[in-house]
Amino acid sequence: MNTPLPTPAKPVVVLRPAPQRTDRIFTPATLELLRDRFTVVDLENNPSEEALEEVLPDTFAIVGQPDLSAHRLARAAKLRALLNVEGNFFPNVDYATCFERGIHVLGCGPAYAQAVAEYSLGLALDLARGISREDRAFRAGQERYVSEGNADAVLLQGSDVGLVGFGNLGRGLNRLLAPFRPTIRVYDPWLPPGVLHEHGVLPASLDETLSRSRFVFVLATVTDESRHLIGERELELLPDGARLVLVSRAPVVDYPALLSHVARGRLLAGIDVWPDEPVAADDPARDLEGLVLSAHRAGGIPEAFQAIGDMVLDDLTLLAQGLPPVRMQTAARELVGRYRNRPVT
Repeated sequence: MNTPLPTPAKPVVVLRPAPQRTDRIFTPATLELLRDRFTVVDLENNPSEEALEEVLPDTFAIVGQPDLSAHRLARAAKLRALLNVEGNFFPNVDYATCFERGIHVLGCGPAYAQAVAEYSLGLALDLARGISREDRAFRAGQERYVSEGNADAVLLQGSDVGLVGFGNLGRGLNRLLAPFRPTIRVYDPWLPPGVLHEHGVLPASLDETLSRSRFVFVLATVTDESRHLIGERELELLPDGARLVLVSRAPVVDYPALLSHVARGRLLAGIDVWPDEPVAADDPARDLEGLVLSAHRAGGIPEAFQAIGDMVLDDLTLLAQGLPPVRMQTAARELVGRYRNRPVT
């Protein structure tokens, strides 16, 4: 028979970070501080439901995203925070119960924003100047010198730019685009125009954002409403020669339609996320010259992962002092149940 853990002097924090790893998101120094400030129950190597059930009654916070039904939450009388370190809110948690109980539901999305923003800018510059395309040509002995290799080159500076979505990623990218002095239009139905004006961008409908932009960055999350938000009709709105960068979630775009436009030479695109990962060896995208291909690499760099651990430590420390978290993203009661993102493996 399992017996409850003795009540410790320090709050109990359960580590069950899969699919993340503790040594990926916590530096040794950060993990040492976490263990100094809290009673850490490490379930990384024993992620069984039985092990979690045993410690739930004394748990102050869970670092991870285990299944938490209303019944299970009822057993976690001391739970004050769920810190999601995977990056997506899944429908495996009774969020309504969390909000009713005052349990903080936190996400690590902000940790990835800078990395994804920089990568997005890199993809856009590649699409603007054919960098990776001409690299491949050079290696094959088919390089084109001076203007010969620049027939379709364009400048990002002063261009019309469209952002589809203006959350963490959009705001991070907006800061990086400032030196290029573009005109930036934003479509984000979750934000009022005043918020967008405060960031120096122009609120616009989806149709206007697409039809008036030379560069389009797709940065939206997935909900039932945004699935295939950019389909054949929307792609037709893009000007000939437009550059589309997709770094958020694959289901937002109709891939067959996008690949068709690229194959016809009407659009260029940089894609970091795919409907099925890993991408099949015979996927037609691999042979399209108008694509810059990327294997879901935009956000997952060591500095971003380690930022997650720092954010977890800071917010847990504040919560233990009776203060609100400030570093991780607080899940919105009205939105958390609408996300339809899939796990990133």
